Amino acid sequence: MTSNDPLLQPYKLKHLTLRNRIMTTSHEPAYPEDGMPKDRYRAYHAERCKGGIALTMTAGSATVSRDSPPAFNNILAYKDEVVGWMKKLADECHGHGAAVMIQLTHLGRRTGWHKGDWLPVVAPSHNREPAHRAFPKKIEDWDIERILKDYADAAERMKAAGLDGIEIECYGHLPDQFISPLTNTLEPPFGGTFDERLKFTFDCLKAIRARVGSEFIIGMRYTADEVTEGGISRAEGLEMSRRFKASGLVDFLNIIRGRIDTDAALTDVIPVQGMKSSPHLDFAGEIREHARFPTFHAARIPDVATARHAIASGKLDMVGMTRAHMTDPHIVRKIMEGREDQIRPCVGATYCLDRIYQGGEAYCIHNPATGREVTMPHIIPKAERQRRVIVVGAGPAGLEAARVAGERGHQVTVFEAANEPGGQIRLTARSKRRSEMIGIVDWRKSQCDRLGVAFHFNTYAERAHVDEALAGGDGTVIIATGGFPHKNVLKTGDDLTVTAWDILSGDVKPGSNVLLYDDAGDHTALQAAEVIAKSGAKLEIMTPDRSFSPDVMGMNLVPYMRELQKLDTTFTVTFRLEDVVREGNQLRAIIGSDYGGVRKERLFDQVVVNHGTRPLDDLYFELKPLSRNLGAVDYDALINGRPQAMAKNPEGRFDLYRIGDAVSARNTHAAIYDALRLMKDI
Repeated sequence: MTSNDPLLQPYKLKHLTLRNRIMTTSHEPAYPEDGMPKDRYRAYHAERCKGGIALTMTAGSATVSRDSPPAFNNILAYKDEVVGWMKKLADECHGHGAAVMIQLTHLGRRTGWHKGDWLPVVAPSHNREPAHRAFPKKIEDWDIERILKDYADAAERMKAAGLDGIEIECYGHLPDQFISPLTNTLEPPFGGTFDERLKFTFDCLKAIRARVGSEFIIGMRYTADEVTEGGISRAEGLEMSRRFKASGLVDFLNIIRGRIDTDAALTDVIPVQGMKSSPHLDFAGEIREHARFPTFHAARIPDVATARHAIASGKLDMVGMTRAHMTDPHIVRKIMEGREDQIRPCVGATYCLDRIYQGGEAYCIHNPATGREVTMPHIIPKAERQRRVIVVGAGPAGLEAARVAGERGHQVTVFEAANEPGGQIRLTARSKRRSEMIGIVDWRKSQCDRLGVAFHFNTYAERAHVDEALAGGDGTVIIATGGFPHKNVLKTGDDLTVTAWDILSGDVKPGSNVLLYDDAGDHTALQAAEVIAKSGAKLEIMTPDRSFSPDVMGMNLVPYMRELQKLDTTFTVTFRLEDVVREGNQLRAIIGSDYGGVRKERLFDQVVVNHGTRPLDDLYFELKPLSRNLGAVDYDALINGRPQAMAKNPEGRFDLYRIGDAVSARNTHAAIYDALRLMKDI
């Protein structure tokens, strides 16, 4: 197949021909088992290779030394057993036509001493990284000697595994800690002038080259401008690119701009929704123009149009669409088949990375098959026989249930009480900064339309609607009616409060002196807080937890803080709102603490409560005794990917299930995952 599409042109990197210009850059999804890239890890990368990418860059990063313990469940490249596992991964990905590389690193101060073998972390200074909080040992000459050997050993293992190359992680990690004046207080020869600060990195490259030879591909992913006073300057970054090329030790550059030592800095390097897309693309193009050398880059390049521009304009040789491929691993295949309109959009929620940085596994907010390739399909297979499927509710759970049922070939009918689909996501997307979330809804609605799903809006479904839709036959009924805000959380005074939903919907206007009591810790509270604070109100956000908004997580918290800290906002933790009493035209808040012995009183003119939702489940319980399975779910079958086959009531004409917040208050990912793993076998 020939094409004039810039993205589909092959690219020659040294002796290696890459089949197109799209890659996934190194990232750690935290799927290793015992530090090894086993079946789940391999399946994750193989799926993207099946989908057509030219290069999958594994690990983010694989650690080369024992005193660089994994911060994110990284691959342990210092173990010989990694060779066999990486060979299996490389062989499978090569079988799908893609090249495979791995990123190697020593984390330096960017990890913790209380992990792995409990060795002190090392860095070229005693300066602690705020994000990981370890106070490092100032690196000694014998540390440098053994770490350089560890890099060479790890590179040799990757060559033995049959990989096409490696990439050295040089931003935020140990090599970068040597280069940056902010993190290097060593004396010469490894500290001092620019040349001396570069010495560790070039010694590392020389040690690796001596071990793997001149043909094995080596790249550098490095920050070419720390955008911080006293850090690596743009001029130094340009000079580094020239030196990497001139050395003959490096085969490609992978450009980063910024620092990653705090949540705020990391979010500027890897922007989340509401922030500018591809903010460093032009800068990467400057590096390429200056160095005249193979240049790769990724930083919120979420869509095909931007990626195409990056290649067509000559800014990049290879474009990284990493989070985009977590959302849809088959982007390239869809481009080739003229189905770009069917690409599942990355909405920039960054649920994936936030989970990693809190010690979890990477999951896409609206593709629950990502990371679960062993058990969950990205491409839905057709069912052996068609049946009727009735879905009540067109929020994310209901839309996913309808989409998957439609892909299975079933006759699907959806009832929705509102005049449009979306459920709680409609409320979320009212915030300009989070408006991209509507892509979760729009994509599913477009897929349902393509599949012939019938929608009935402005319809509060009742038993009669279900009976009519079943048309005398049998089928499956999915209750995806979501939940309704729960605010009965006080000893007295619940009736004097309003909910965060009331604020977000515009049904209630913010007061002038507001207490927002958040006992859920999710986005809803902080979105309502933004609305309140931006109205000019004085705002206090209170939580009984020891930290506020724990479910929002680090990177997503940054934009909220950048807004709220500028405004008249106070954050109060470890205090519990117990009572609200009317006092004239004001409200007296009675405040206690789970730790005991505290009673405070303060006056506000509005109290807003955020305490999750309670299921809207009346229809479910009305239909339950009429169903074949009496609403029961076989959890063993669900978990292990087998079809549901419970028949507790042989007289029933339909199977009945409920999903998402119609079961309990969780999040968007959980709701969509409920739908996929249930419906894929219906």
